[in-house]
Amino acid sequence: MTAAFRPPAPERLAIPGPVGALEALVETPEGFDGTRAAVVCHPHPLYGGTMDNKVVHTTARALQESGYATVRFNFRGVGASPGVFDEGRGEADDATAVADWVADRWPGATLTLAGFSFGSFVAFQVAARRATRQLFTIAPPVRRFDFTKYPVPSAPWVVIQGDQDELVDYRDVVAWGERVTPAPTIVVMAGAEHFFHGRLNGLREAIRERLR
Repeated sequence: MTAAFRPPAPERLAIPGPVGALEALVETPEGFDGTRAAVVCHPHPLYGGTMDNKVVHTTARALQESGYATVRFNFRGVGASPGVFDEGRGEADDATAVADWVADRWPGATLTLAGFSFGSFVAFQVAARRATRQLFTIAPPVRRFDFTKYPVPSAPWVVIQGDQDELVDYRDVVAWGERVTPAPTIVVMAGAEHFFHGRLNGLREAIRERLR
């Protein structure tokens, strides 16, 4: 974090979703010019994933430091968001609703999508549904969820993966990324495991570098 950056005051609100209001956290950095906004998707709801996850928070902070307004939100069935887990299908509908809300709130802003773990599977789907400036998929669980069922995003796309990830084998992620067209930029972080313990600053810098 640069010395001049001040974390924005969070705005807690409810965004209309397909099965009810989605609990959300909007953070708009000082000096925001209205041109760039991002939606950040959290990890697996059945394993404690929420919008307050530290990787999600770090991702949102990196975006804010780069001038983006960010929206984190809880998928259906998480926190105050009603509904039940839907294997990524309904969650993609939730994220699409949030992306549409962003377009209404900031009509002149381009949309960037980011997701961590299960959230990367959701963001990947939404990037094929809505015009997207850039996509970040962090530790995408390519063996657990079938990414091949969905179109490969045409937007510039970055995959960030730790080589010590105990849940997602980085070799699977690299092999998958090399097979798809258009191919993503793949960033393998040496020594980083799934939740980036002790490596969150490195993750933040990796995101900021690719946003430049």
